[in-house]
Amino acid sequence: MAHVERFAPSPTGPLHLGHAFSALTAWDKAVKNGGEFLLRIEDIDQSRCRPEWEAQICEDLEWLGIWWPKPVLRQSDRLETYQKTLRDLWALNRLYPCTCTRRDIKDAAQAPQEGMPNFGPDGIIYPRTCFPPSPYMSSEPFPENQTLRLDMGACTRTLGAPKIDSERYFSFVETGAGPNGETGLIEFTANEVDKTIGDIVLARRDMGTSYHLSVVLDDAFQGITHVTRGQDLFEATKIHVILQKLLGLPTPVYHHHTLIRDDTGKRLAKRDDARAISKYRAEGATPEDIQHMIGL
Repeated sequence: MAHVERFAPSPTGPLHLGHAFSALTAWDKAVKNGGEFLLRIEDIDQSRCRPEWEAQICEDLEWLGIWWPKPVLRQSDRLETYQKTLRDLWALNRLYPCTCTRRDIKDAAQAPQEGMPNFGPDGIIYPRTCFPPSPYMSSEPFPENQTLRLDMGACTRTLGAPKIDSERYFSFVETGAGPNGETGLIEFTANEVDKTIGDIVLARRDMGTSYHLSVVLDDAFQGITHVTRGQDLFEATKIHVILQKLLGLPTPVYHHHTLIRDDTGKRLAKRDDARAISKYRAEGATPEDIQHMIGL
């Protein structure tokens, strides 16, 4: 089977050392396995993405010695695909509209009857405030430009493989390691998903999609067989496996790597311009210097 890796940054700021580690790790794995490395631009948030940042991303990656087939895939060119998938899921009664603000969700989750809010890979686990008292019927009009959530319970009750005790479970192969050293065959149950993830957002208002939906559809569209990314996305992989099952898409092999952190132990973010690859380049660093800094 072909080995296809990808690096999928958002053009909302400069690439830093953490991005270099992830991109070079994926590149090295692709080369070692005689495979292919793809660059994807995740620009669904048009309010924050800038063409100059995309140009900088390409310059930095080429300077590091990485190359990829052109032209690159941009998520902003695939909005119709995301919308079609959302309409299909709506017709299957798997989505419902949500009008809650972040403050609404926090207040509802902290209500006395709910206890303190629980956090999952998407933040506070949604308390289902907007969940309809009766299921939405496919005959109802698709809600335009609204936040749409996935009815996770309805999905997990019909997906996955049954265990002996009839509990359904899901799995993916991890060749790296999760935050707690999880590796190999990772299994998780439908009940675990309901409690620790909940009804995630699949479409955001004024965006028409979400990271989770787009990344799953794009990985399948590009034939990605191996996904290399940071450990901060390990738990989110469970969301992606659920969506892959729901949409009938293949599940890649995942490789989660440790995060590059600053001197205080905090993981790097795009606002950490002091760690930007372009800054090191301007100061005379070489690609080999970058590899040494990140331990490759």
